[in-house]
Amino acid sequence: MKKLICIILIFCMAVTLTGCGDKKQEADAGFKPALDTSTSCNITIAGSYDNFEALEAEFDRFNEKYPNVRLSYVKLDDYNNTLGTVLEGNDAPNIFFSYTWMIGNEKYAPVVAHMEDLSASSLGLDLTCIRPGLINRDAEGRVFLVPVFSRTYGMLVNNDLFKKEGLSVPSTWTELLAVCEAFRGKGYLSPMMGYSLKSSSCFMNTIAYPLFVATLAKNPEALKLANDLDPAAGEYMRPALEAVEQLIQSGCVNLTACDQIGDNYTQVILRFFEGDVPMMICAGDTVSGTKKREKQSEAFSNAPFKYSFAPIPMADDGGYFIDSPSIEFSVNKNCDNLAMTNEFMRFLITNKELNEMASVKRLVTPTTDMSFDAVYAPFGQVPSNRTLSPEMLGITDALTAQIRLAAFFVGKGNITVDEAVAMYGSLE
Repeated sequence: MKKLICIILIFCMAVTLTGCGDKKQEADAGFKPALDTSTSCNITIAGSYDNFEALEAEFDRFNEKYPNVRLSYVKLDDYNNTLGTVLEGNDAPNIFFSYTWMIGNEKYAPVVAHMEDLSASSLGLDLTCIRPGLINRDAEGRVFLVPVFSRTYGMLVNNDLFKKEGLSVPSTWTELLAVCEAFRGKGYLSPMMGYSLKSSSCFMNTIAYPLFVATLAKNPEALKLANDLDPAAGEYMRPALEAVEQLIQSGCVNLTACDQIGDNYTQVILRFFEGDVPMMICAGDTVSGTKKREKQSEAFSNAPFKYSFAPIPMADDGGYFIDSPSIEFSVNKNCDNLAMTNEFMRFLITNKELNEMASVKRLVTPTTDMSFDAVYAPFGQVPSNRTLSPEMLGITDALTAQIRLAAFFVGKGNITVDEAVAMYGSLE
């Protein structure tokens, strides 16, 4: 009997080790070249970033497989207005930055006409590695844009400051109001801050937009009214606008202090790094610049602290994860070296490479495994029923502009909530 048991155990261990070995081989296998690795050609990616070190690191890894493929990134000036002309030129890029709002926009019809269907099975792109809410498909199921980064809205949290003052990071609206009052009682002028000089990228929209989207998501009829810019949709903005107003009027946000912040990127980050702001309202695109600016901040260098990026808890059951594409790639189907261009896309659109690129750029990965940089960890805890994809819902740019302007005007005290509600569809 003992011998029999030993034989069975040895057999089980052998099977287990074999399985582990198979899995390790699969993991080690990774990307397998499908073309002649001695191929020599040029591939250009055009975009609006001043530089793209994270992508250039991908070039280096691709060259380990295809050493003779020369990849380069170029920035186009006045990107949105010149892209169509560049795609028609002799030096047209192989891959280019693209955005969901280009689809169906007559102005960008020439750009869309150049986009390859990336869902074609012959290309072999693993689109299943990307969160479904980030994938835009047309009526025929075609995919012309693939997200390489995603974005969301929230607040940078000085975790060490909360610990120092014996307070917990709020997870509900009631807790948020209470913690702001507690910080004010301890001498903090503005427990929450953010950029407020202009409507574009203002903190008021960062507060209002997620709550407005959540309200519309629960009511398809309201969403249609809002997209049609029907004034009747204005009433659905009310909860979001009242939240903005309450945060300012209750002293959670000191507008005068916020008006001293010159932009929603570098200046927001450097102000947060001064170390006396418990919560800094901003978008994920702003967070991407934090790592690089830690050394640029004398205050942070002298007294570093732990920080994270969390949803703003706009309701008593928590905050929302607005899951939207940040940068998307499209392939120019008329480009030179199309086969190798698609091979590079097959290499790039994987969990490993997309996560690596997001980590370097410090943006949210678009992949399904949600491998956030530690700073984004709070968003990984948001339940699926509070994760919203505006593109999947059908939120239009016109709708987005209305809530952004309404929140800004109400926050600045230029109009009342009632006036903003009545003006929906005509705000400009």
